[in-house]
Amino acid sequence: MEKNQYRPETNAVRIQTERTWQMEHSTPLFLTSSFTYDSAEEMRATFADETDNNIYTRFSNPNVDEFVQKVCALEGAEAGYATASGMSAVFASFMALMNAGDHLISASSIFGSTHTVITKFLPKWGIEYSYFDINKPETVEALIKPNTKMIFVETPSNPGLEIVDMSLLANIANKHNIILNVDNCFATPVLQRPIADGAHIVTHSATKWMDGQGRVLGGVVVGKKELIKEIYAFCRSTGPAMSPFNAWVLSKSLETLHIRMARHSESALALAKGLEGNPHISWVKYPMLESHPQHAIAKKQMSGGGGIVCFELKGGLQSGTRFLDALKMLTLTANLGDSRSIASHPASTTHAKLTDAERAKVGITPGMIRISVGLENVQDILEDILQALEQSK
Repeated sequence: MEKNQYRPETNAVRIQTERTWQMEHSTPLFLTSSFTYDSAEEMRATFADETDNNIYTRFSNPNVDEFVQKVCALEGAEAGYATASGMSAVFASFMALMNAGDHLISASSIFGSTHTVITKFLPKWGIEYSYFDINKPETVEALIKPNTKMIFVETPSNPGLEIVDMSLLANIANKHNIILNVDNCFATPVLQRPIADGAHIVTHSATKWMDGQGRVLGGVVVGKKELIKEIYAFCRSTGPAMSPFNAWVLSKSLETLHIRMARHSESALALAKGLEGNPHISWVKYPMLESHPQHAIAKKQMSGGGGIVCFELKGGLQSGTRFLDALKMLTLTANLGDSRSIASHPASTTHAKLTDAERAKVGITPGMIRISVGLENVQDILEDILQALEQSK
């Protein structure tokens, strides 16, 4: 790999696997399950971890390594490991760094599958958890126990766009020798760098904005070298490896991430402003709107608001259904972070497994609509939403 000697957006373009004898300009695909050696001694030394040679694509692969190196450069991280999906990255960050008898503190405003892992599976393996209200970070310290090992947050959260002050959490974590684990999927390292604010590890679903075109699945964890070493050891044996093809796609996608996130953020802000005050909507939420409850924190730790806009339909669940059915251009799908704009209804999809009380507790109301703002002309996006709002009455 070339040295990370440039600014982050240049590193995202220029970090590249060493050229082969073919002198290719673009990194080739390394579609191989295993790697060979010139001698028995070289093979022995590699298996003894005395070299950096590849052994097996479940452990490492040139395409995957290139992608990880780019994410580390973007996040300012010491090391990283890429996984098959965002959820395998989150799961690995939990399982590799916590043991039976440990305690996790998590914001209650998190992705539905992460909620399932924390509440259904971690207790199965003897790991306790406590939830806190992301809007009340001052309550975190009172939840700390002698066995607390980790604090986990998404900021901005999925889907409600709540934001928490990461430096405040980092101070608490460092004071009590606890790992701060931040899911940075919504902001991406282009708009927010949790490690600079004190996070110890950062997780991503690369499926979303990092890919940016709804093509492949992927996840990545980056952070302190000693923590990533544990995550690597866990993943090497349990097998949630990223495929070389997906890594190749994602590495190329990172070359345009800065440009795309600037456009997504610009369009999302324009859309949010265009929807404010609409008679069919109770509220609009976007980090860079002054009406956002944590707008000041967003301005402090984010350089842009990202591509997600949320709003609440006055008619609740039934209006939500009518709104989605009336859309002509926006896509109805569970994904986000695509070049194509997407509308979803979290209460009936991504967070459907939560009870009504759990959804209410994390601000997921019956009429909440989540828009993933794509790369189309923002006027076309706004006009499609406005006509659907008229029909949702």
